[in-house]
Amino acid sequence: MNLNLSGHHLEVTPAIREHVVSKLGKIKKHFDNVLDVSVILSVDKLQQKAEATVHISGKTIFVECQDTNLYVAIDELIEKLDRQVLKHKEKNTARRHDDSGKVVEAE
Repeated sequence: MNLNLSGHHLEVTPAIREHVVSKLGKIKKHFDNVLDVSVILSVDKLQQKAEATVHISGKTIFVECQDTNLYVAIDELIEKLDRQVLKHKEKNTARRHDDSGKVVEAE
């Protein structure tokens, strides 16, 4: 998994980097096929914003969150990202084909 972490109007400290990396481990635990993750952290006056773009084989997922606290925004971002990755994983599992060529429906 390639991680690209950048900050706009914000210096990315080692503590922030460690927080993001530890939280992204949750995504990696659920789904191994994550190819590339790009996280952008930015500050606009009192609003802290976190954006993530995740490239999975066959799909690109984009999530953004805003809060007054950067760490809370990162936590919300990871929760949203986790839900979307699990949804993508469930859709792929439901879309598997059997030998007859027909699509197997999820129960």
